[in-house]
Amino acid sequence: MPAKRGPRAGFIRAAAALLTLAALASCSSSDGDAGGSASPTGPGSGAVRLPPVPAGFDYQIGGAYPPPSGVRIVARDRGAEPARGLYNICYVNAFQAQPDEKDDWPDDLLLRDGKGEVVIDADWDEPLLDIGTPAKRKRVAARVDQWIDGCADKGYDAVEPDNYDSYTRSHQLLDANDAMAFIKLLSTHAHARGLAIAQKNTVELAGQRVRAGLDFAVVEECGAYDECGEYADAFDDRVVVVEYTDKGMRKARAGFGDRLSIVRRDVQVSTPDSDDYVRRTR
Repeated sequence: MPAKRGPRAGFIRAAAALLTLAALASCSSSDGDAGGSASPTGPGSGAVRLPPVPAGFDYQIGGAYPPPSGVRIVARDRGAEPARGLYNICYVNAFQAQPDEKDDWPDDLLLRDGKGEVVIDADWDEPLLDIGTPAKRKRVAARVDQWIDGCADKGYDAVEPDNYDSYTRSHQLLDANDAMAFIKLLSTHAHARGLAIAQKNTVELAGQRVRAGLDFAVVEECGAYDECGEYADAFDDRVVVVEYTDKGMRKARAGFGDRLSIVRRDVQVSTPDSDDYVRRTR
């Protein structure tokens, strides 16, 4: 099952921005896997296929079902098949381990605190992966790259690595430079397989998209948190948006309805046979 992202507290976002400013101020291009300032495959390169904008969007990471009429972009978990004839985004949980997959990871690739305890994202009971050194980043990436390969083999157009912002939940054991160095490894591999790669949330790093090698963005609640404009500017409107509240949906539509691909979903991104299912485009 995919890790279903839900609303995150506003103070976490604010704290993340402050931590990022500090981290970027001291960044160095000497990290062997960070990629420096090399330009990524991206808009205008012709090397990967980018999502249409704006376009009908459905976020189906909680379970695949026939896309509603008018949908042109679909995001699904890596275990699902892509939707025929549409632009398909493949979800992978890249920076954290699924709760039921913790034992599949080597012990030393799970981030641990000073007491040796695994650092957990308490909201979703997901252990953070240790991407704090170049060697560990490469080992974690080697595993995630296998999932990216699976997405490419199934015929997906793009990949969505989730939890780019996990460093903000690492108790300062990881920082923004670690996250960017790691996602640069993933973007290089995705591009080599002909896949576009999305930035997931993490508005504080939107301005670093070229350094990170990212092509477009998949964002949650940018309307609710007044962040849509930052993503739109950074990614030239190639942004697909999921809102989980009516208020957030109204704000996103009012400001960016003619520019971004926006959908209102229930927070569990459930399937139509569930009582919790919500999907609206207005």
